Amino acid sequence: MKLEDIGYNDRIQKLRNDNNLIDFEIGRVISEHKERYIVKTEKGDFEAEITGNMRFSAKSREDYPAVGDWVALTTYDSDFSIIHKILPRSSVISRQAVGRFGEIQIIATNIDYALLVQAADRDFNINRLERYLTICYSSKVSPIIVLSKIDLIDEHLTFEIIDNIKVRIKNVPIIAISNESQDGYEKIKTIIEKGKTYCMLGSSGVGKSTLMNNLSGKSIMRTDAISQSTNKGRHVTSHRELVIIENGGILIDNPGMREVGIADSTSGLEMTFDLIIRHSKNCKFKDCTHTSEQGCSVIEALEKGEIDRASYENYMRMEREKAYFESSVVERRKKDKDFGKMLKNYKKDMNKNKC
Repeated sequence: MKLEDIGYNDRIQKLRNDNNLIDFEIGRVISEHKERYIVKTEKGDFEAEITGNMRFSAKSREDYPAVGDWVALTTYDSDFSIIHKILPRSSVISRQAVGRFGEIQIIATNIDYALLVQAADRDFNINRLERYLTICYSSKVSPIIVLSKIDLIDEHLTFEIIDNIKVRIKNVPIIAISNESQDGYEKIKTIIEKGKTYCMLGSSGVGKSTLMNNLSGKSIMRTDAISQSTNKGRHVTSHRELVIIENGGILIDNPGMREVGIADSTSGLEMTFDLIIRHSKNCKFKDCTHTSEQGCSVIEALEKGEIDRASYENYMRMEREKAYFESSVVERRKKDKDFGKMLKNYKKDMNKNKC
């Protein structure tokens, strides 16, 4: 195994030089299990932990390694290693941490493309697609829409779904596939390049793990059939894992995401809802909320049918969610600052008492 096989390139080499990490070994995090990591190196796969200094200096979960990270480490004969530093990331796919407002959960790092997988028979939801697109655009990751399980619907309905996507989502490749017959696989194989990293995003049961198994040529991820009683996918993948597939592409599978909360995604929203943003520049007021103002270009375009109403409603919902997330971040930082100040005063008082 060469480092180039898992995506090592001149950019990583430069980062290694610039950060004075030549004396350390370099590897890539391929899976994570509760702050214990599997790192792939030229010597093989090593279980790893971070140094105490890294843990102590970490300000948030974003300062810990994630699947896709390049790390500087020291390896030992027992297949164990210590991670000393995370190399700067080229991209980070993240979302709001579930149940913890104001915090970010990293999904994967150093991603080139995201495969947005939705099942044509039951899971298809354009609103959710727009959420995934927003996450991708804010992460500077190129999205590719994968419509799976087309064998479960007729061909006419497949074309209808694709046409509906194109009405609201522009300039994003759409690939329709069947994991059973492998229709569409040739097309998806042509877009996966050797040395590039692809992250699969989608709900449970849409066929991400089966797609990975088929592309890799071996059974890597466990898969279950759809529940006959609920017609819903069973949650099988329990952790993120990086795998090299047959043609040399690098694929990361993810547990199904029930919630896709956007974080600080101003640029992502602007790219996802480009038409709405373009109309908003013609609004009479700079702080227009696009709800009831006179002279709102967005509302005028909506009434004329130039903007899709469902897309507009999804945009407004995500804008409110983004604003709430940003206010939560400010509030959390204020609490952290107040706690730090209290701790500093406590230490000062303790020192006075000792004197």
